[in-house]
Amino acid sequence: MLRTTLTVSVAVGALLAPATAQARQDPQSVPRLTDRHGRVLTLRGWNVEDKTNRGDEALSAITERHFRDMRARGFNFARLLIFWDDLEPRPGQYSSAYLKKIDRVLGWAARNDVKVLIDAHQDVFGPAFGHRGVPAWATRTDGLPFTPHPDDWFAEYFEPAVQRAFTHLYEDPDLRRAQAEAWRVLAGHVAHHPAVIGYDLINEPMGELREGEDLPTAARRIERDQLTPMYNRLADAVRSVDRDAWLFVEPTPIVGEGVPTGLGRVDDQKVVYAPHFYNAAMEAGADYDPGAGWIEAYERAVVEYPKKYEVPVVVGEWGPLNHSLPNMGRFYRDAMASLGRYTSGWAGYVWCYGGGYCAVDDAGAFRTHKELTAEPYAASVAGTVASASYDSSAGVYRLAYRAARHGARVTELSLPPGTWRVTAPDATVLRTTAGRAWVLAAPGREVTVTVRSG
Repeated sequence: MLRTTLTVSVAVGALLAPATAQARQDPQSVPRLTDRHGRVLTLRGWNVEDKTNRGDEALSAITERHFRDMRARGFNFARLLIFWDDLEPRPGQYSSAYLKKIDRVLGWAARNDVKVLIDAHQDVFGPAFGHRGVPAWATRTDGLPFTPHPDDWFAEYFEPAVQRAFTHLYEDPDLRRAQAEAWRVLAGHVAHHPAVIGYDLINEPMGELREGEDLPTAARRIERDQLTPMYNRLADAVRSVDRDAWLFVEPTPIVGEGVPTGLGRVDDQKVVYAPHFYNAAMEAGADYDPGAGWIEAYERAVVEYPKKYEVPVVVGEWGPLNHSLPNMGRFYRDAMASLGRYTSGWAGYVWCYGGGYCAVDDAGAFRTHKELTAEPYAASVAGTVASASYDSSAGVYRLAYRAARHGARVTELSLPPGTWRVTAPDATVLRTTAGRAWVLAAPGREVTVTVRSG
């Protein structure tokens, strides 16, 4: 999660370009996520977390209610935050109790038909700096200073001690081995669990700026020279125990300001590009400015990597803190339309019950404008998608696809609460129940599915 002042946007604001029609991408220009049966997947859901509790109480803030309530509103995806400092509290000693707690959460997800992305989360590196993530025993600062910023925690990433800790993580052979082994242990434990779709190898990675570098230049260098080799190391570790799950790789958070990533190729057949979708000004409390071109600039920047390396996109976090400001309804509509053009899905931040970033209140009702994230969508398509879009003003979702000639034949739709009428003149609507619909098409048939509210 990126909560920061305008420090970042000032550094990269000149890179933002005015909105143009070029931002509207052909849905086929970015590859789509698929399952083992070849069906095209769409993942829509929320982050699920417990950043407060650790040790014996780790993950205790997460309950089955999280997954049951998400699924009831049409969401099929959860990004589950886990922490290396809980997994390996001492070098080489992995917590079996923590792994069992992860198992329990995954069991709830499976029971409610929610796919889980396991996210190796860090905020400001880890507990050595008062946060969560990389264990204190794996934190090396060379004695450089660290000053907390309680009113702007993201600014702590630019403290010398934190920046040097990232350099050591990327460059020290023993820390490289420790990070890879932690992933081997975790992935080996949950490999082939029916709820697990993939692994997010590190949350919002940062690094050390060099003298004379501006932030975009440093970000591209860190992504090219440090993150790309790290992702390849971690991919090798995961693949030694799990050949099937998707590997999600993130750029630095600077991509949120419309800066294309410097990441290189990750040598694996199942890679997902997983940027976050935050705007520095909005995170600092500003309202959405529809005329500023931020969403369009972000979209142009983000699609470069997946087009070049032919990988799908799933946005791992998004959603502003101040979601009830006057233009936020427009923001959610614009954001949902943009994400629908080029991603295979997203996880909003965050499914919790209360205030702040929480999607729902204490009673479980959507907070202001969060209900706009609940749309009809095709959770899995047995064929090749030609187009998919939702007109929120009319309450109409349309999906056009060519049915697969071999293999799976049933397409599944996910529907939010309400009354929905599903029609498919060139196929058969097998069944419609609360929150779901299934469509069967003949092999090779051109199919148009329409879902109408009311």
